[in-house]
Amino acid sequence: MAPVAPKAREIGMNAWLDGAPVGAHGWQLAAAALAVGYLLGSIPFGMIFTRLFGAGDLRKIGSGNIGATNVLRTGRKGLAAATLLCDALKGTLAVLLAAPFGLLPALAAALGAFLGHLFPVWLKFRGGKGVATFLGCLIGLEPLAALAFAVVWLAVAFTTRYSSLAALAAAAAAPVVLFLLGAPATAWLFILLALLLWQRHHENISRLMSGKESRIGGK
Repeated sequence: MAPVAPKAREIGMNAWLDGAPVGAHGWQLAAAALAVGYLLGSIPFGMIFTRLFGAGDLRKIGSGNIGATNVLRTGRKGLAAATLLCDALKGTLAVLLAAPFGLLPALAAALGAFLGHLFPVWLKFRGGKGVATFLGCLIGLEPLAALAFAVVWLAVAFTTRYSSLAALAAAAAAPVVLFLLGAPATAWLFILLALLLWQRHHENISRLMSGKESRIGGK
């Protein structure tokens, strides 16, 4: 599967990073893509699914997070899988809608979708941790990097049984892979997204350091 943002667009974005100007129309498209991405990203699928299927208010369950991991705490594995899929696809869809207008709008859409998931206006800016949406944005922008993310996540999760550690490692690896693939503009964006993802996992990091983080399959 070829990336939806061709390397020619990446080269153009690299020129912008080196100081080449972007026209007003380009910035307008990027702003529109950011807004549309945010609206898509802010859809709280976990809350929608748990309420529709009678699993209660997700914010009052477990960690109170709106992501798939907390949905799983309801005991509804199907709802958790649906949440994971939809939280990823909203990032991919945002990128796919913006990509025909160039790399800058595509990157703006990815940023918007990620911020929308983390800080949804409908939930007083209290959203999820962004792992699935991070992956979904990667799928839209650079599928090979998304594959690398999945491989790192699976490898770390299998060896340590820490889902949070797997997410942190995979997010850190993604920008490195993007640089290796010759997509520096996209890599810089995902450095920012990875930092935000790490910040949202600060409690998990504290528990990992103290040895109190729960493992996959643990009680």
